[in-house]
Amino acid sequence: MAAGAVDMYSKKNIIKVSYPIFLGLLAQNIINVTDTAFLGHVGEVELGASAIGGLYYICFFTLAFGFSIGAQILMSRRNGEGNYRKIGDILSQGSLFTLLMAFCLLAVSLVTARPFMRLMLSSETILEASVAFFSVRVWGLLFSFVNTMFRAFYVSITRTKVLTLNAIVMAVINVVLDYAFIFGKFGLPEMGLEGAALASVMAEAGSLAFFFIYTRKTVDCGKYGLRLSFKMDMSVIRSILGVSVFMMLQQFIPLATWFVFFLAIEHLGQTQLAIANVVRSIYILMLIPVQALSTTVNTLVSNAIGAGHIDKVMGIISRIMKISLVFAIICAVAVTGFPELLLSIYTESASLIEAAVPSVWVVAAALVVASVSNIYFNGISGTGNTKPALVIELSCQVLYAAYIIFSCMVMKWPVAACFGCEIIYYFTLFIISIMYLKFYNWKKVRI
Repeated sequence: MAAGAVDMYSKKNIIKVSYPIFLGLLAQNIINVTDTAFLGHVGEVELGASAIGGLYYICFFTLAFGFSIGAQILMSRRNGEGNYRKIGDILSQGSLFTLLMAFCLLAVSLVTARPFMRLMLSSETILEASVAFFSVRVWGLLFSFVNTMFRAFYVSITRTKVLTLNAIVMAVINVVLDYAFIFGKFGLPEMGLEGAALASVMAEAGSLAFFFIYTRKTVDCGKYGLRLSFKMDMSVIRSILGVSVFMMLQQFIPLATWFVFFLAIEHLGQTQLAIANVVRSIYILMLIPVQALSTTVNTLVSNAIGAGHIDKVMGIISRIMKISLVFAIICAVAVTGFPELLLSIYTESASLIEAAVPSVWVVAAALVVASVSNIYFNGISGTGNTKPALVIELSCQVLYAAYIIFSCMVMKWPVAACFGCEIIYYFTLFIISIMYLKFYNWKKVRI
């Protein structure tokens, strides 16, 4: 391997590629975290409703995210091959497709949200608040879907510093507008729950505007074949879907089961739902470094195969896994050392904080397992073997869902015990992923 290639897969370069992705993911998740933190000081109903409405929104969002990962794998492969102009076709056609998908899902979800949630929720108060939040939040699909394609483009060409700037823009807009709309500051009306949803939509709109301006000003559009096109090229879209359709399902299914998890917790009570939302918010933050490194695995593995370095794939996965594990252990130790301090950001209720501490310990343990399993699993996706990856995901989710039903709905265990589903899921994912990479002939796949 050439010296440049060695540098590309070094620990230093892995960190260099990963940290802007980390900031980008932080910005995307800061929306949910900020909403939870602010609404925790409004009331338990608002806190619980934002969890249900927010997760319902994210279930739709993951379809675009999964599509963008498939596009990212293809763009990374073309980048590794030096076939740069093809990248622009993938970006433009992928953006057009995701925008069309966003309009369709927006129309469907506005009609079906209330009847669907009514079937699942036991509390009329939580139902009305969840629908109110989602009815505003869902308009963010029009911006967030296209945002995923821009992130995929910049990650695939390993020019990830732009994600840092985008993270700052998105976070600042969301935090300022959350404060303004929820509590009625700066002369704006006090909107409470709906204000949090509106702030999130505007943050995603600001993020997309930033991507358009930055790309036009700084990217060599001729090199990458970037152009604005409103004509669909079905051959390009089919090639993306050939890889991404399994990724879309792979991304959607875990969030759908997360949604089921919260529906099950809602039947345990309003306080338990509030605890679960706060702990989930902390858990999402802890998972961001792992998710960033998982995205890096996808990119570097696909680039390596495109450049003819397929023999380096397992080394790349192993190297990133070790980095991920170190970050996870540091994060888990920090969180479990001061859980009450962290929880106080979300709520002033001493009883809620005390009840949530055991759940924080459980998700911290799950994080350590996830830091290893996610890297190996995303390594499989990076090779282009997205169909087997979906089968693996489905297998693990069946066990996950079974545990949720047993622990929450049958046994009605405490929230902390219900969160044990995360440990079981990630441990199973790790075992199956290792077996796949060791025994399956994954090197023959071409995309």
